[in-house]
Amino acid sequence: MLDPGPDLSTRLFSHIDFTNGAVAAVSGGSDSTALLLLLKHHLDRSAPSAKLLAVTIDHGLRQGSAAEAQAVAKLCAERGIAHRTMVWSGRKPSTGLPAAAREARYRLLASAARAEGIGLIVTGHTADDQAETVLMRHARDGSLGNVQGRGLAGMAPATLYDWREWIVRPLLGTRRAALRDFLQSKHVGWAEDPTNSDESFERPRVRAALAGDNIRRMDEALVMASQAAIERGQLGLDAADLIRRFASQPATGLVRLDPQLLSTGDERAAIYALRTLLATVGGIAFLPDQARGEALFGRLKAGFLCATLSRTVVDFRRAGIFLRREARGLPPAAAAIDNTIWDGRRHITLNDSSAGLLIAPLGAAAAKRLSIDAGETPASLMRAALAAEPTSRQAFENPDVQQGEPASSGFDARPVVAPFARFLPSFDLAPARAIAGLIGAPSLPALPCGGHSAG
Repeated sequence: MLDPGPDLSTRLFSHIDFTNGAVAAVSGGSDSTALLLLLKHHLDRSAPSAKLLAVTIDHGLRQGSAAEAQAVAKLCAERGIAHRTMVWSGRKPSTGLPAAAREARYRLLASAARAEGIGLIVTGHTADDQAETVLMRHARDGSLGNVQGRGLAGMAPATLYDWREWIVRPLLGTRRAALRDFLQSKHVGWAEDPTNSDESFERPRVRAALAGDNIRRMDEALVMASQAAIERGQLGLDAADLIRRFASQPATGLVRLDPQLLSTGDERAAIYALRTLLATVGGIAFLPDQARGEALFGRLKAGFLCATLSRTVVDFRRAGIFLRREARGLPPAAAAIDNTIWDGRRHITLNDSSAGLLIAPLGAAAAKRLSIDAGETPASLMRAALAAEPTSRQAFENPDVQQGEPASSGFDARPVVAPFARFLPSFDLAPARAIAGLIGAPSLPALPCGGHSAG
């Protein structure tokens, strides 16, 4: 049975910085309810001035969800905890509902955190959840015995959301049964979500398979997750080192790789570095397939080529290996919207006088009019990269534009590290930081907990 004494509080929360408060995601289930009470106990003892806000997301997917949110509000009122219910409104997708609900949940939690000036969200994911996640990913790729699989690391102890809020999971080492024992000892009840036993969804099927006395399989999954996390973190550190040593940016949207990257002796890290850069340059949220990355790397080792992968043109010339966004599939001219991601690559921030602004790719014709100081980089490659950059429609249509970069009057376009822009697990801090430095993306907010280094 869990005892909310000094030892437990130290183990669960002492490594987390609560200086700027925390948003606790509380559904009313056993895990999140226990998290809330344990966290309140810890903050009362160690950081009584820290702001704590419990947030319940009502997905509106079943009867009873509103009543469960009200029950959480009642519990919080009894314990002196600020509480807010947020509703996922609008149409729900007919397919991919769990993923859509997850995205909506984090979006709403982040919204609540921003409204309160809090940069930390705490969730109640447990060791059971971790084992389920690992087994689900194993079932998809069949690589449970391969610790090189990035997904087998499971959920990270901390994940950066939208490059702004940290999501921390302090209960990943704690079993659900122990949390329920704790709640029962405190005479606190919890809600049972019927969808957790609906085996038409993947996670409940895996949960059912782990039910009962199947402790050995769960322990094996957790050990595998721990080993894979170590492997993934080290791979990221090695890849980050290669990016810093062998990658440069001669022009906006154009990355040059020194061909020596192909012969460093650490092919695994070099392929990972290449895959993350391909996704970043192409504005893709997911890394290209491992097999395709390996095949491309092998072709590069064989000599000069021009190929496309993940919306990125890979052009190996005597001057180096160059990566740029391909011209196909660029966004059409459209009204500019503040605080949005354009083409998966640029974060758009509008100026005060940007009403009615249209944004479009600069295009090849306008790029030819740019004055380019190429140096050792082929000017044609720099123009091809700049042609895929966003510009205002006014500049796009102005035949007198002659400058070194696409015109961006009325808005600011900051680079984003596409594969990590939405969710950045703490396992991947090192490559994310290296790429951000390379392309001029904003720096990462400080990690609020110990145990993971950005390298």
